[in-house]
Amino acid sequence: MPKLKFKRVLLKLGGESLAGEDGFGIAPTQAEAIAERIKGVHEMGVEIAIVIGAGNLWRGKQGLELGMDRATADYMGMLATVMNSMALMDALERVGVYTRVQSAIEMRAVAEPYIRRRAIRHLEKGRVVIFGAGTGNPFFSTDTAAALRAVEMDADVLIKATKVDGVYDSDPKKNPDAKKFDALTCIDVLNRRLEVMDSTAITLCMDNNLPILVVNLWNDNDLERALRGEKVGTLVTA
Repeated sequence: MPKLKFKRVLLKLGGESLAGEDGFGIAPTQAEAIAERIKGVHEMGVEIAIVIGAGNLWRGKQGLELGMDRATADYMGMLATVMNSMALMDALERVGVYTRVQSAIEMRAVAEPYIRRRAIRHLEKGRVVIFGAGTGNPFFSTDTAAALRAVEMDADVLIKATKVDGVYDSDPKKNPDAKKFDALTCIDVLNRRLEVMDSTAITLCMDNNLPILVVNLWNDNDLERALRGEKVGTLVTA
């Protein structure tokens, strides 16, 4: 068993990670690919909780541009995260990883209600826990939900899984001279307005001394290397 730097983690996934080539919907093959990567980490002995976004199914910003009520748009996004959570749960269980979905909005026919102590017990028993429906409140993003659940679960680190290998001072896809940061503080992120997570999530992590690790989910073994403490991605600390 490899020596781990982080024993309990909260993995934040974007909804787009489940989408097909057109960036929309849920592609079972993508869910299976993510499940295999999570399984590899789970087999290292890491306790894993997950928060997943809903950008592949619903973007509240588009509704707001058409005059939709903000709270309504946010609740629709929360429901979409439960759909993504169920898809990922199914993929994980098909590869042999016991998984539970807990929802901040009660829907007992499809998910457990969010109960902190029960979630911690699931983690201690080796189950993956997926938190759906954000915080259960409008006006908060899934970034903030991830930070909140990570603090509640007493996670060692919040891992922001992306398609780039860390945090840059500009978009590396548009700027070939973009500079990558190996380490940052939360104040640096806020002052530079770097798009790591939204300001509420960053502040919550800073106030609770919770590190954020930004890694490329799709780079082979990057996640495993990061959990062993190797220098991978960008580490944001308080």
